Amino acid sequence: MHCYPWKSVITKPCVSHVLSLRHFTKHFQGIKSHTFLRTRFHSVTHTVSTTASCFKTLSTTQQNQIHLYVDTLLQWNQKMNLTATKEADEVMERHIEDSLAILPPIKTCYNLQSNDLPNQISLVDVGSGAGLPGLVLAIACPDWRVTLLESINKRCVFLEHVVTVTGLTNVKIVRGRAESCGHDVMYREKFDVAIARAVAEMRVLAEYCLPLVRVGGLFVAAKGHDPKEEVENAENAVRMLGGSILQISPVDSHSPYGQRTTVVCRKDHSTPQKYPREAGTPSKLPL
Repeated sequence: MHCYPWKSVITKPCVSHVLSLRHFTKHFQGIKSHTFLRTRFHSVTHTVSTTASCFKTLSTTQQNQIHLYVDTLLQWNQKMNLTATKEADEVMERHIEDSLAILPPIKTCYNLQSNDLPNQISLVDVGSGAGLPGLVLAIACPDWRVTLLESINKRCVFLEHVVTVTGLTNVKIVRGRAESCGHDVMYREKFDVAIARAVAEMRVLAEYCLPLVRVGGLFVAAKGHDPKEEVENAENAVRMLGGSILQISPVDSHSPYGQRTTVVCRKDHSTPQKYPREAGTPSKLPL
């Protein structure tokens, strides 16, 4: 395992000044609160699935942390573009539950590939955005060490605020691009798991994520209901970057957004030093 001094802090590998939390919070005075009411969530009438059960198995403290996160997300979303979702129950079914549904495939595959305990995983959420799924996983797995990697400064300030509000102590926020962090000795091949959700196609994600994963670790991509063609197109890129596709797992969803799929790749050997390529190249010229 790779140990770090884990605490909620923004680190800045080769980046400019991070705007202060006060700069943003002063703009939120007077904004109507979207206080998350448990009765709203429990009144949802969609068919119960594995994902809903995952939320219900969280402790009271963890559920309250989820509520605080959702409430804060919707408040800040009135001034920042964090999510297209506007209602608390929709955030729960579209984002929170989908994020929690990623946990079983991660734990199952990690147990098969490693002798380390799955409750001590170091995980990086690449392109974390509003903290999905990384913040949700950090709440659900307090023993995991979670790094949220995000390139946009305003979103990093939001993530810092959420970490403070929820009281999380196992989260580290890094402002930077995956292409840069993939060559930084602090992050290259240092994580047990790299995960990405709604960031890019598989070929691009592989170049963002696999350089950050230690040999023997996992790269996990959260995808839509039928990523077969996308995964097939990415097989060569995954192999070039030192990995192989281990498992494609359908994830039950009772939301109106359809079935989700988790694609799990294993890191078989070190990524060649020339990867990742310079910023912007992976998305413009996928492997």
